[in-house]
Amino acid sequence: MKKWLIPIIVIVIVGFGFYSWTKGFNNTAVTLQEDAKTAWSNVESAYQRRNDLIGNLVKTVQGAADFERNTLTEVIEARAKATSVNVDANNLNPESIKQFEQAQGGLTSALSRLLVSVERYPDLKSNQNFMNLQTQLEGTENRINVERNRYNETVGEYNKHIKIFPNSIFAGWFGFEEMTRYQADEGSEDAKEVEFNFD
Repeated sequence: MKKWLIPIIVIVIVGFGFYSWTKGFNNTAVTLQEDAKTAWSNVESAYQRRNDLIGNLVKTVQGAADFERNTLTEVIEARAKATSVNVDANNLNPESIKQFEQAQGGLTSALSRLLVSVERYPDLKSNQNFMNLQTQLEGTENRINVERNRYNETVGEYNKHIKIFPNSIFAGWFGFEEMTRYQADEGSEDAKEVEFNFD
């Protein structure tokens, strides 16, 4: 065997190993990033379901002629604002997620006030359609929490993958950046839960 072949073979082996390593990093990063984007879409889908249910709830409440119009107007306006704020899954940055959180938080607050107001209207409280919508809303709120947690888990997996050494070097080369987790609004740890009373 000729001596000049040995360095070429070594270079080919090292080059192939490096290619395989970077390819593995890139493909895993892309997969994890796409999983996180899908998880974000599921968060938005859960919020969309809530918005749809709130629309039906508003229609039911509007049927009560003497119901407090200010409270109802707040919910309608907060719902309109919440549905107008969309976040592109390809641009999940802290600012856009914060804007989304604030719009959804405003709707949650307005909905809470609406449901508290309903307590003063026994006929509305006993309306079967209203009771069904309350039950669906409660389930949807749980679903939203599950989807947010899943999103955070997938983002965590992706962020870990691109931050560990030597992946952190490759992340810079291939343009992979840290993704933003969904965080609760400030003070939400002190927020009162919405009570669904069916009595």
